[in-house]
Amino acid sequence: MKKFITLLLCFFMLGTSSLVFVACKNDTDVIRLNEVTHSVFYAPLYAAINLGYMEEEGIKIELENGQGSDKSMAALLSNNADIALLGAETVIYVASQGSTDHPMIFGQLTKRDGSFLVSKTNEKETFDWSTSLQNKKVIAGRRGGLPAMTFEWVVNSVGLYHGTNITLDTETSFAMQVPVFDTPDGGDYCTMFEPTATEYEESGRGYIVASVGEYSGEIPYTTFMAKPSYIAKNKDKIEGFLRAIKKAYVYLMTHSDEDGAKALVKSFDGSTVESLAKAVKSYKEIDAWCSSPAMTSTSYRKLLEVLNNAGELDGTVAMNDVVDNTFALNVT
Repeated sequence: MKKFITLLLCFFMLGTSSLVFVACKNDTDVIRLNEVTHSVFYAPLYAAINLGYMEEEGIKIELENGQGSDKSMAALLSNNADIALLGAETVIYVASQGSTDHPMIFGQLTKRDGSFLVSKTNEKETFDWSTSLQNKKVIAGRRGGLPAMTFEWVVNSVGLYHGTNITLDTETSFAMQVPVFDTPDGGDYCTMFEPTATEYEESGRGYIVASVGEYSGEIPYTTFMAKPSYIAKNKDKIEGFLRAIKKAYVYLMTHSDEDGAKALVKSFDGSTVESLAKAVKSYKEIDAWCSSPAMTSTSYRKLLEVLNNAGELDGTVAMNDVVDNTFALNVT
């Protein structure tokens, strides 16, 4: 993943002279936003759109699901997206290779891992990180991605190591995790985001036994990033965008889970208000969303620790090289 993201950036930065990218931007108030995937984990974003907070800031969001960090980054670098919602590690990988011409993170949406550990057996009252996973197989996310790396950091912290006393499946793609888990040889546990985890449990196929993010602690998990050139030309729009996100966060935290679900249902075809309310409750309980879009140095250092533990980062990258908190600090 690290090498792919780095090569992707180099390709677009060095090879764009022979390529032409067409972008229709007649409406200067439009923000083309590419999200790495679609999840209730990103609830403040959808609530900001559906509750009209973006419109109040004079912004219209055109949302596209990138279905993977590589594709979302490609959309951003090729000018087919103005802003990308991605894990901070994607930019850190590039900066660690010496690049100074890369997207910058200007806001943070989530502050801990949003996945929940689902078991095929009911261990709600007995699950323990250090004992229950001994010699078990876990579908833990794609190698190089933050979900897999955070999960690896968590199990390593309790003395469990892949190939020794636990098996971590990090080869199964995000879209295929649940289908693979459903098979007889699909493993004992699987990490799932909401509303998938709640809906899976309600179907009677498994049981939510733990929150990965609750155990791992705060980490800059999902962030908003854009090219420096875009940020420089759209300072008011960037700040208005973050202000709308902050308003949505306050709404979700000060209203009932059901009200929060109603603010999201338009963005989740096929999901009921009831299941979305349970998902909202789960994320509120683990304090998943950022009350301020400004990244802290403490959480950033935790992210570097996770990346180094996974062997995906050699050394360190200064926070100022990849994060611009200027706009986020104005809306706190």
